Amino acid sequence: MPEPITAIKEAMEMAEIKYKNLISAIGSKTTVSLVLNLKRALTINMDRNLHELLGLPVEVLIMS
Repeated sequence: MPEPITAIKEAMEMAEIKYKNLISAIGSKTTVSLVLNLKRALTINMDRNLHELLGLPVEVLIMS
């Protein structure tokens, strides 16, 4: 299985989603940056929201 952040970035690229579009799923702009730069772990709520937004399997996201 792919690493969660790699999977998120690949899904963003495929769907042409920008970082700012993740704010609704993850939180603030700062939190998005921290998560994508591996400085903060995903929470269960973030996993659920990213699953809905990006269509990624929850199993991939909860590996973080």
